[in-house]
Amino acid sequence: MIYTISIGSNKHRKDNLALARRRLSELFPDICFSVEEETEPLFLHHSYLFSNQVARFVSDCQAKEIISLLKAIEREAGRTAEEKKQEIVRLDIDLLSCDSVIYKPEDLKRDYIVRGLKQLSPDNCG
Repeated sequence: MIYTISIGSNKHRKDNLALARRRLSELFPDICFSVEEETEPLFLHHSYLFSNQVARFVSDCQAKEIISLLKAIEREAGRTAEEKKQEIVRLDIDLLSCDSVIYKPEDLKRDYIVRGLKQLSPDNCG
């Protein structure tokens, strides 16, 4: 199955995206990442900039297991419910799609995700 994910951070964002890339590469050696992009916060009341990426990989794991692995990486970065309430996002990794199943249709319309997906076309990414 082909999985597409988004990765974002606004707290120690460079370090946390690097952590996510390392862990994801360990789990999914064929993973391909878009270029990291800096964006304004969406739907948040603070002005902390975000760093975002999109990635694509192949796995035989079911979506539920993939989500569990992604959440474990978020916890490793120190993501807590309390910080989430304060709009601090150490690391947020979302499953966007698996093959033709779309999990986050609104996210797929965001400009930075659209640009990232173009970078992950079959010609550029496995």
